[in-house]
Amino acid sequence: MSAQKIVPVIMAGGKGTRLWPLSRAGAPKQFLQFLGEHSLFQKTLQRVGNSDLYAPALIVTNTEFRFLVAEQAQTVDAPLSAILLEPVARNTAPALAVAALAIARDFGTDALMQVLASDHEIDAGAVYFDCIRLARDTAQAGKLVTFGIQPTEPATGYGYIETGDALPGGACTVARFVEKPNRARAEELLASGRYLWNSGMFMLPVGLFLEEIQRFEPAVHAAAEAALASARRDLDFDRLDEASFARAPDISVDYAVFERTAHAAVVPSAFAWSDLGSWDSVWATGDKDENGNVLGQKATVSATRNSLVLSRDIHLAVHGMEDIAVIASEDAVYVGRLADSQQVGQIVKTLAASPATRPLTEAHPTSYKPWGSVASVLSGDRFEVKRLVVQPGRKISLQKHHHRSEHWIVVRGTAEVTIGEETRLLHENESIYVPLGVLHRLENPGKIPLELIEVQTGSYLKDDDTIRLQDEFGRT
Repeated sequence: MSAQKIVPVIMAGGKGTRLWPLSRAGAPKQFLQFLGEHSLFQKTLQRVGNSDLYAPALIVTNTEFRFLVAEQAQTVDAPLSAILLEPVARNTAPALAVAALAIARDFGTDALMQVLASDHEIDAGAVYFDCIRLARDTAQAGKLVTFGIQPTEPATGYGYIETGDALPGGACTVARFVEKPNRARAEELLASGRYLWNSGMFMLPVGLFLEEIQRFEPAVHAAAEAALASARRDLDFDRLDEASFARAPDISVDYAVFERTAHAAVVPSAFAWSDLGSWDSVWATGDKDENGNVLGQKATVSATRNSLVLSRDIHLAVHGMEDIAVIASEDAVYVGRLADSQQVGQIVKTLAASPATRPLTEAHPTSYKPWGSVASVLSGDRFEVKRLVVQPGRKISLQKHHHRSEHWIVVRGTAEVTIGEETRLLHENESIYVPLGVLHRLENPGKIPLELIEVQTGSYLKDDDTIRLQDEFGRT
C-alpha cells in the first residue's frame, strides 16, 4: 500500500481562559506567544509543513478569529487548503464532520485527515513523526486512530485510553475510554501500565469516518452536509450556513464515534506533549534556569525557585518566592501557587460575574484587526489614546464617526492618509487632524509596519460609532 499525503485539520476556534490573564475569550491561548517568537497555532502549522508528508492544512475556526488565523498563517508562510468558519459552537463531532466532507470533496473519500488541536505544545522530533507515520499506516489499513500519550504522572486533567490487542506495526485496539479520574484512580491507571492519556489528536480515513458519523449520529452528518453545501465564500474564508449547522447536536467526536465504533485504534506515543491547560503545565514545558524558574524577557528574579514569571508589558521583579506563578498582562496581574493553577478558572468566573471586572475576562487592551492591531494606552472622560500598527500594504476601511474627532501622529513608517477629498503622505514625527463626521482612511504603502498614536476626543468613543463605507475585508 503506497503512502499518501495527509490533510491536516487544525481546530482553532476555542475560547479558553485557563491561562488568564494572557488568554481571554477574545484572545485565546492558541494565538498568543508565551515563551517563543511563534504562537501555539503557528507552531502547529509548522509541524505540518513537510510537503512530502502533508497537503496544505484545513482550519476550522469562528468568525471572530478569521483574520488572526489568516495573518498568523501568512506570517509563517503556511499554505492553507481552506478556512471553515463555524457560525455557532457545536463541539468537535459536527466540526470534524464538516471538515471531512470538505476533504472528501476536494481530495476524495480515500484521503486521510489528521486532526490537531491548535493549542498543544509538542516536541516534534523523530519520535513524534514515527508515531505520525504509524498512525497513517494504521488508518490506511482501515482504522480510526487516536494518539495516546505515554503518561508520566497520575494526571487528573486528562481522559485515559485503555489499550487492547496489539495491531501490526505497533498500534493497539482501544479497549475503552475513561473519563478524567480523581487522584487515587489515576494512580491505579498509571500502575496498571495499560492506560494512555487521551490527547484529542486523530488520524482518520475520511470515507470510513463519514460512514461511522452517518451510522451513529445521522443528524450530525445531515447538518454538516447541509451547512457545507450552503456555505458562502467570503474572501479567503468559507462561512458555513448558520441555520443548517445550528441543527447539529452538540456532541464530541469521542462520544459520537470513538466510544461506539468497532474500528478504533490507538498509537502509544512517547513524545513530549502538553495541552497547556494551566500555568503549571506552561512551567513544566518551559526552559528553566539554574533555580528551576521559567522566565519571560520582562522578568528579573532573586532568591526565587521553581517559579513561572511572565509579562506581556510591564517588567516584573520577584524576590524570595518558590513554586509560584506571576503573570502580568497590560491590565491585570495573577499571582498564585503553581500547584493551584487549576483554580484560575474559578477566579475568571468570579471576575466575569461582576460588571466592573467582566471586561478583564473578555478582551485584551490590545486587539488584532485584519490590517494590524490596536492597543489602548490611556483613557479618560471624553478622550482615549491608542497605539495603532498597520501592516505593510494594509489599510483601514473608508470610514467616519458621528461623535468623535481624531489626531494621528506617525511614530514609525509612512502613512498614506485620505481625509475628505485630499490624500497625502505622512512621515515619522508628522501628524494630522481628522475632523468629526469627515470620511477618512489610513493606509501603509511602505515595506515596514506603520506605527501611530491616535488620540480620540468626543462625547462617545465606542467602536460602534464607526461607519464604514468601503472595506476590503467585507465589514461594511
